Amino acid sequence: MELAQVRLLVTDFAACYRFYAEVLGLKPQSGAAEGPYEKFSPVIGSAGIALQDRAMMAQVLGELGELVTGHRSLVVLRVDDLDAYCEQIADRGAVLLHGPAPMTDRMRVAHLKDPEGNVVELQEWLLLRG
Repeated sequence: MELAQVRLLVTDFAACYRFYAEVLGLKPQSGAAEGPYEKFSPVIGSAGIALQDRAMMAQVLGELGELVTGHRSLVVLRVDDLDAYCEQIADRGAVLLHGPAPMTDRMRVAHLKDPEGNVVELQEWLLLRG
């Protein structure tokens, strides 16, 4: 297992994008200044910080209400075999909220919460960025 990123779920995506890119000087991966997702890479290391529109994650988890004020962050872990890993952790008491399911053509994901309600995303990368 590898820590892929810490993802912040934000409401004002553009302001947060500017903060991480312009104030902190992190390098945006794609330049998606308006969202709904962007990963920022530090100079050293492979894990990064990512921003994602909070409403987008609430929709994925089926928790979208009138006002999206829920989750603020999630931990992203990359695994080699998502189905096998989900089966293993379910046997140890984990309750999956979503998935395993395709997220994009590049990856499959599953979501669960820790005992404090923090969201954990498990990713299996199908295609690596070139």
